[in-house]
Amino acid sequence: MLNLDSSNGFQSLLLESKFAGRKERLALSLLFSVIAAGIAGLVLYGAYYGGITALLLRSSFFSLVAAAAMLLYALRYKSVIGRAVFYLLALIALIPGPYLWHHYIDIVMRGAMSVEQDRWIFMALMVVVFVFVRIAVGRALIILMALAFLYACFGDVIPGKYGHGGYDLSRLTSTLMLSTEGVYGVPMGVAVEYIFLFGLFGAILTKIGTGEVFVDIARGLTGRVQGGPGLSAALSSALLGSLNGSAVANVVTTGTFTIPLMKRVGYSAKLAGAIEAAASSAGQIMPPVMGAAAFLMAEMIGIPYAEVALAALVPALLYIFALMISVRLEAGRLNLARDTDAGLQLLLRTLRTKSYLLLPLVVLIGLMISGKSPTQAAVMGILAGLVVCPWKKETRINVFDLISACKETLSSTLPIVAAVAAAGVIIGVLNLTGMGLMLSGLIIELGDGNLWAVLLLTALASFVLGMGLPTSAAYLLLAVLVAPAMTQLGMEALSAHMFIFYFGLVSAITPPVALAAYAASTISGADPNETAVESMRLGFVKLLVPFLFVTMPGVLLIGTTTSVIAAITFATLATASMSIGFSGWLREPLSWLTRALYVVAAVLIAWPAAATDTSLFVVSARVLGVLVFAALLVKASMDSTRADTLNTAKV
Repeated sequence: MLNLDSSNGFQSLLLESKFAGRKERLALSLLFSVIAAGIAGLVLYGAYYGGITALLLRSSFFSLVAAAAMLLYALRYKSVIGRAVFYLLALIALIPGPYLWHHYIDIVMRGAMSVEQDRWIFMALMVVVFVFVRIAVGRALIILMALAFLYACFGDVIPGKYGHGGYDLSRLTSTLMLSTEGVYGVPMGVAVEYIFLFGLFGAILTKIGTGEVFVDIARGLTGRVQGGPGLSAALSSALLGSLNGSAVANVVTTGTFTIPLMKRVGYSAKLAGAIEAAASSAGQIMPPVMGAAAFLMAEMIGIPYAEVALAALVPALLYIFALMISVRLEAGRLNLARDTDAGLQLLLRTLRTKSYLLLPLVVLIGLMISGKSPTQAAVMGILAGLVVCPWKKETRINVFDLISACKETLSSTLPIVAAVAAAGVIIGVLNLTGMGLMLSGLIIELGDGNLWAVLLLTALASFVLGMGLPTSAAYLLLAVLVAPAMTQLGMEALSAHMFIFYFGLVSAITPPVALAAYAASTISGADPNETAVESMRLGFVKLLVPFLFVTMPGVLLIGTTTSVIAAITFATLATASMSIGFSGWLREPLSWLTRALYVVAAVLIAWPAAATDTSLFVVSARVLGVLVFAALLVKASMDSTRADTLNTAKV
């Protein structure tokens, strides 16, 4: 199945460093790769066989990941002393997991009450967590963690209902390290059980060439259409992103191919980068893998991940649908060329020669539909990938490729693990002190008990947190603080959590952070902020669809068959109308009045009321919206026909 020869060989495993010597770099690369393979083995065993107690599995996982992170970050420092400090931190990071494993029975027998030795280990663990979070994520979570500790320790000096009796180091150790309520809580469980596992699944599929299959299928479907490379980029990036769940990683992976291709047929550098950024960010909302926060959502709500993925399908398709419309209209406005190398022949050739590389994805989806757990389905999907890859020489992977996939998965997972560790600390303190419930009540008070006011506050908070934190961390904090307030005001739990999820994700394409847009701009050569603004225009659906989760939960497949069909129909028509209005072109440039009418029609069609609301006002608004949209389309068709006739007569 695997061969020991490799064109890149050991080079693929080497870590980058400008400062470490050759031998030091070689030793650290070997150690990092060994840890990555060990983590993969631990995760695969835990996912398929189980049997490892949650606290032990999560603590062992975090110890290995944190130690690997310290080794990787050491290579960034020119100073020998600086690197030595990180090597020491790596050794310290390795202590808590084995310590809890060795003393687990004793900890259980004393009811997780800490002793002095536990407290020393806990303080060392916190040092590692703070350093890990600071380097992998940034200052925002460090500040929140520090505030959480200050509140836990000095709550007794705070007057009124927001104060408490204060908690000492012994109690914090018991909660945050010796139980599954802190660092090793549900967020860390999701990281070890889902995030790393599905990241490994996506990395292996990328190694065997499944990503290239997606690109070729997209080019085969859309390449011959005007501006086809833009449509190909949108579709292929969304498909590939559904495997890795990372907008930035997807931009770097597919953008190196799609952005130059788009520029070659006439797309500007800014537009090419914006299309790639907007399309790549679709991967975080597109089943079956989605982003890390989707797995967290399933655990937080207490429903199977398959239900979350199914609920996310229609909104994700709406986003891609709107993006494809926008890209196609931009191509028409710019009168772009077609991709002459693409088309039906490429599609048929790809399906004939490479369709077997889609088998792992089919296995994953099929097993999840049949009722298998996502973890077992992912393990079988990985095995399916290893089984099919030797079928042809060009798709075979060797031992170095396999270890490299583990290494890449670990590297991409580091910020997420750091974020969930920090979020676990913050959530643990909020639960310990009762502040979580009090803040939910405060949000309801600020919103004066009005759901829409709470939604606007939540959208703003999600957007701000999404700028400073990884999606997973932003989602976790809001799920604890805000989601309860939304459900108290009558929202479905899934709708509330999905609302938070979407607004936390939108920061990938919205300034001032817009990491996906910035990554795309480095490839396209355009201005980063201009690329971000353009990608936000193309990906506007991410800002609007979440509000449909409130008024039309049918788009999440919640409700009766009639309400689901009605919601999807209204959402699709509204999305199409809004896309045309935002684009400003349909066979010819549109006036500002016409664009405004398209937007008004979209608002009327998606009027904020239940999809099955039969009141006279709501029905009238939606009928009027549909009629306006239809009339605008008919007018555009007639104007185009008239223009073609005049041009023919002149010729």
